[in-house]
Amino acid sequence: MTDVTVEKSKCVFCNIVNKLENTEILYEDEDVCVFRDIKPASDFHILTIPKRHIEDVKSLTPSDKTLVDKMLSVAKAQLESNNLSVEDARFGYHWPPFRSVHHLHLHTIAPESKMGMIARIIFKQDSYWFVSPGYIETRFCE
Repeated sequence: MTDVTVEKSKCVFCNIVNKLENTEILYEDEDVCVFRDIKPASDFHILTIPKRHIEDVKSLTPSDKTLVDKMLSVAKAQLESNNLSVEDARFGYHWPPFRSVHHLHLHTIAPESKMGMIARIIFKQDSYWFVSPGYIETRFCE
């Protein structure tokens, strides 16, 4: 058995996936990883990321449709397991160049009704800087 050492990446999310950061993983499987956002916009704010490094939503191709669908499905399951309403949640991706981490990540924010004014601006649905999963699916995954 060989011992594989993973080197730290410039990408903080890749480091989280590879357990090189002290981040609580709420869920993971072979494709995705879920953890809390460090600057929550409401009571519950998680990020669902692919384990494979994908730069951002503009890097998605039609072959990523299954992954994008899974990211949303996992995010919704996290809401349900925390007794939160999918209907009172906001889901979305940052639209480049408006992102601080260059690794695809889906924000899940709940309850949406408790988001403050600044959070509503930062995570404004289908704006120039934050787009819905539905927008991503129609733009890149068909």
